[in-house]
Amino acid sequence: VQLQASGGGLVQAGGSLRLSCAASGRTFSSLDMGWFRQAPGKEREFVAAISWSGSSTYYADSVKGRFTISRDDAKNTVYLQMNSLKPEDTAVYYCAARGGRHIIAVVSTAYDYWGQGTQVTVSS
Repeated sequence: VQLQASGGGLVQAGGSLRLSCAASGRTFSSLDMGWFRQAPGKEREFVAAISWSGSSTYYADSVKGRFTISRDDAKNTVYLQMNSLKPEDTAVYYCAARGGRHIIAVVSTAYDYWGQGTQVTVSS
């Protein structure tokens, strides 16, 4: 599976961005998808995930109510809509994929495939 993330950029606090992650190489509809982020000097952390069916989503407490993960199987793409951005959201954002399971994974080691990352910078 190849993953290509895009949509990052520089935005002021309170603004919005939408990240996209296009997948290829495997039936997209069979994949659980996740977003993680890594700020300078910090470990990679879970942000959001969506099940292969799209019926289940899960969010880190720090982004709940502000971020929305969604998928479009016709476009083989998963999205992360980020609203009310804060300076502490500044990080490199990575999309990840794994074969669909019954439970959404929130740890990075559970995912088998990773995109290259896209930088999100939120200015105060």
